[in-house]
Amino acid sequence: MTFCKPVDTPVSTLKVTILPDVLFSNPTQFRQIVSALQYLTFTQSNICFAINRVCQFMHAPIDSHWVAIKRILHYLKGMTSYDFHITCSSSFALHGSMDAYWAGSIDDRKSIGGYLVFFGQTLISWKLGKQHTVARFCTKTEYKALVDGTAEVIWLQYLLTDLQVLPASAPTIWCDNLGATYLSANPIFHAHMKHVEVDYYFLRDWVKKEIHIHFIFS
Repeated sequence: MTFCKPVDTPVSTLKVTILPDVLFSNPTQFRQIVSALQYLTFTQSNICFAINRVCQFMHAPIDSHWVAIKRILHYLKGMTSYDFHITCSSSFALHGSMDAYWAGSIDDRKSIGGYLVFFGQTLISWKLGKQHTVARFCTKTEYKALVDGTAEVIWLQYLLTDLQVLPASAPTIWCDNLGATYLSANPIFHAHMKHVEVDYYFLRDWVKKEIHIHFIFS
């Protein structure tokens, strides 16, 4: 793939699925490449979603999964001039961005959620993965991603405090779902979200203390 043509995105419109198809002729090669790409996610957070998808089929890869792998390699070809920078910043503030893809898995309709956490201008923590339960509402999916991101921000805040690095202001978290944003501060929505009661109270407590959540247009 050294001289392959670069593409702009790591995922194509073709859905990666577990539906039966022709088994890939060289599953060992498939697993070796996926394992190598997993290490790359430590410095290339933009391929986390694509790698997360293909990792779910390592036990029995099919031809369409191999096409997805090659798509990632085409994308990486165009990213060779990009680096992961840790930059000096005058701000010690923590801020994060959370998002979710409701019913994103076409095999079991579980949602996919993730977050990015920045320290100043530097990205220091990220995660992307399938949520454990099927969500009937988009708001629940977004709220779950918001809770997971908030928990990570709180842990990083404790870590920085132990290192005697005191943030200049309360952490800010950005969310592109109005329902989840309102739910974090407005108890009126609680009657409609009893199935996420623990997450509701967890996030509400931290919003009252020192976490700021703001809506951002996506």
